[in-house]
Amino acid sequence: MALTTPSLFSTLSVYRLNPLLFSRHGRRIKISYQNSINSRPRFCTVAALENGAFTSPLTAKSFDFTSEERIYNWWESQGYFKPKLDQDGDPFVISMPPPNVTGSLHMGHAMFVTLEDIMVRYHRMKGRPTLWLPGTDHAGIATQLVVERMLASEGIKRVELSRDEFTSRVWEWKEKYGGTITNQIMRLGASCDWTREHFTLDEQLSRAVVEAFVRLHEKGLIYQGSYMVNWSPSLQTAVSDLEVEYSEEPGMLYYIKYRVAGGSKSDFLTIATTRPETLFGDTAIAVHPEDDRYSKYIGRQAIVPMTFGRHVPIIADRYVEREFGTGVLKISPGHDHNDYLLARKLGLPILNVMNKDGTLNEVAGLYCGMDRFDARKKLWSELEETGLAVKKEPHTLRVPRSQRGGEVIEPLVSKQWFVTMEPLAEKALRAVEERQITIVPERFEKIYNHWLSNIKDWCISRQLWWGHRIPVWYIEGKDCEEDYIVARSSEEALLKAREKYGKGMEIYQDPDVLDTWFSSSLWPFSTLGWPNVTAEDYKKFYPTTVLETGHDILFFWVARMVMMGIEFTGTVPFSYIYLHGLIRDSQGRKMSKTLGNVVDPLDTIKEFGTDALRFSLALGTAGQDLNLSTERLTSNKAFTNKLWNAGKFVLQNLPSQSDASAWDNILEFKFDSEESLLRLPLPECWVVSKLHQLIDIVTSSYDKFFFGDVGRETYDFFWGDFADWYIEASKARLYNSEGHLAASVSQAVLLYVFENILKMLHPFMPFVTEELWQALPHRKQALIVSPWPETSLPRHASSIKKFENLQALTRAIRNARAEYSVEPAKRISASIVASDDVLLYISTEKEVLALLSRLDLQNVHFTCDAKQSVHLVAGEGLEAYLPLADMVDISDEVQRLSKRLSKMQSEYDALMARLSSPKFVEKAPEEIVRGVKEKAAEAEEKISLTKNRLSLLQSTVLVPEK
Repeated sequence: MALTTPSLFSTLSVYRLNPLLFSRHGRRIKISYQNSINSRPRFCTVAALENGAFTSPLTAKSFDFTSEERIYNWWESQGYFKPKLDQDGDPFVISMPPPNVTGSLHMGHAMFVTLEDIMVRYHRMKGRPTLWLPGTDHAGIATQLVVERMLASEGIKRVELSRDEFTSRVWEWKEKYGGTITNQIMRLGASCDWTREHFTLDEQLSRAVVEAFVRLHEKGLIYQGSYMVNWSPSLQTAVSDLEVEYSEEPGMLYYIKYRVAGGSKSDFLTIATTRPETLFGDTAIAVHPEDDRYSKYIGRQAIVPMTFGRHVPIIADRYVEREFGTGVLKISPGHDHNDYLLARKLGLPILNVMNKDGTLNEVAGLYCGMDRFDARKKLWSELEETGLAVKKEPHTLRVPRSQRGGEVIEPLVSKQWFVTMEPLAEKALRAVEERQITIVPERFEKIYNHWLSNIKDWCISRQLWWGHRIPVWYIEGKDCEEDYIVARSSEEALLKAREKYGKGMEIYQDPDVLDTWFSSSLWPFSTLGWPNVTAEDYKKFYPTTVLETGHDILFFWVARMVMMGIEFTGTVPFSYIYLHGLIRDSQGRKMSKTLGNVVDPLDTIKEFGTDALRFSLALGTAGQDLNLSTERLTSNKAFTNKLWNAGKFVLQNLPSQSDASAWDNILEFKFDSEESLLRLPLPECWVVSKLHQLIDIVTSSYDKFFFGDVGRETYDFFWGDFADWYIEASKARLYNSEGHLAASVSQAVLLYVFENILKMLHPFMPFVTEELWQALPHRKQALIVSPWPETSLPRHASSIKKFENLQALTRAIRNARAEYSVEPAKRISASIVASDDVLLYISTEKEVLALLSRLDLQNVHFTCDAKQSVHLVAGEGLEAYLPLADMVDISDEVQRLSKRLSKMQSEYDALMARLSSPKFVEKAPEEIVRGVKEKAAEAEEKISLTKNRLSLLQSTVLVPEK
């Protein structure tokens, strides 16, 4: 009898394309498993899930995102996030880049959490003792700003409180709001060991910070000095390079006359500057030594305007750009980074004209006390009055602004604490050169090497109240720069001071705190117990395995961790550095509040689910930016549903757990030997062989950090091979076999392949895969801790090739049905022509072929009469003939094609008429003529094809079948 079981192809095909995946399976046929399942409820369902954290796919139409938190809490309650110390093998350890305690989740966090969790879940399943150590950073400037604003809303200024009172308020804020980012990271599925969570101001980490400072000072690598820093006037502190953002802004270029001392009225130099108020700090005027315009003035003196005749030398230096402005440069070493370096090289004096609050000081004379920007306006006005202002013109400025406060940063010479970096950098360079550390992707090695080879000393002091207080004490009544004590505690400092200066000496601590990056540079080992090198975690888990972070902080954090790790532990802190790119919007633009294109991960999770978000983020390439769009998220939400429905199909077609005999039959099937594989029918042998290939490919990609490849390969196999083909083929046995034994092979393969798909996808999509895993029968442990699939399992290349031939034949038949607009429900006859060896395996799977191609099983023959049939060539040695009468009403089709041919001929004649006109060919643009010729050629080809099809149909009408 003919097959009557509804197929996945029973409705009009709906094509689905995942824009994220450049899959070879470009077109996807939307599958309604529910209809297929309910049509023949042949097998009993599995038992309901015992654990309340999960929902069975048998009772839910789709995966419920609200269950994600329930699943996460269950994982944590079972202790799955903790490393199993009794496991063999090298530990796999990642230190989480500590987000700011003030922070809230953004897509950058979602990216690093996704990638690190993928690594951790994979290696946990591989059986390695696995530790992902989480924590947060105290974020000195950001946190102090937040609390100052909170106090301001209460009418309180920070300076009205004592230092202790203020820090007490910050700790109160931290206890109340500091856990926000941690809870949000959990929402992403981060399987961190939260029992080991750290905060950079924890007692343990604070002890490590003090120890590191003391040791560096003892080695002569920390010193105090006055140098150029980035100064934030409103925050009243130096800030790091990382906390300065440059923006292109409209401004002015001011042209000012500097008279040459002892010269005539015509002897002057015109300089162009964007910051005229800094002229009070000028200590030289520079020109290029080969600039003929100014060579006569080199060695003479210039008079700085508005300074009551202060003279500065006119010097020559190749640093000057002759093409910029007038080719004359004012040197203000107290207020420009480049001028500062030039002044130090040439031995020029350094004048500071700026107070710490951004007002001008006494060096500015009558402008003393004025705000820097107000002084600029007044100064220009007075330069105009005195005839020293030449002109001003619009100019695009590269303005340095504070990342935290948004104000314009002032380059300023200030007394600060510094770390000498060159000897530390040499070891860090050698570590990468000697492959003790591997950077992924490799191209970032050049950037790493360039920065470390040109490194500057690190300003580590900040004029804040929130942070690690610098462990330096001064002697009351003594010179701060000459007499100070570095100690591990105030008690130790007082003891040292009294030993050196007498028992009556009193001390006070340096008011500054350390740069936040100083404590985070110790993160990989301070979080494991250092400086206590006998701590169990330090002995077991250091050095760590991978440092994963954004490439934008390669210099500021990663390189410093390498330097500090080598300096204090004698070894590199991690073996691999994996750098991810930025997440951009669908148009490739950086996400910003100004553009209004910021995507909130929590809102995304509510709409699309965590699994879809993680899968979308993980498909990028290391180091490259990723464009995120609603289309990508929608597509991967559909992928989540596809997994769910496939799981539902598998579960609906398994026997009841109480059916011991049926389960004995299923569990007898093994797939770990070539012999067991060859005993399988062709579709089963094909899909298991393809699975075994996939496991090897995916495992290798995981080990190489090629996570995008893992996602694409697994997606293609699941959707293109398992769902589109094998699930369909399995119905030939599940719904139409003579007995349960024949169905058992498909049940065993469905279960085996699907559970391995869940394992390979679990690191990417932990929630839906765990929920499905818990619904499968005979699960003895959670998916999160289940063993990774074995590699190097057998696969049968010949079976893969044979099934590909069957697929080619099926596609050819489907295409022919579509071409002739055959109704989806209509079953047609077919005659298959094949060589003997092909005929053997194709005929064996006659039922599968009929099901997949919607053929009339009773009229599928393996000899043929080719007359009045559509001839299909599926592959070498495999052909099919489909009787036209089965597919179309021939008389109606002849009429339709005749009308179509007449219309096509008219269009073709019109095109040829234009081409035969000399006027058109000679006067029309070449591209227009070429376009008409191409249309005519295409029309001629279509006419030929239509005539051939019409001829075939007419012969069928004239010579009916006997």
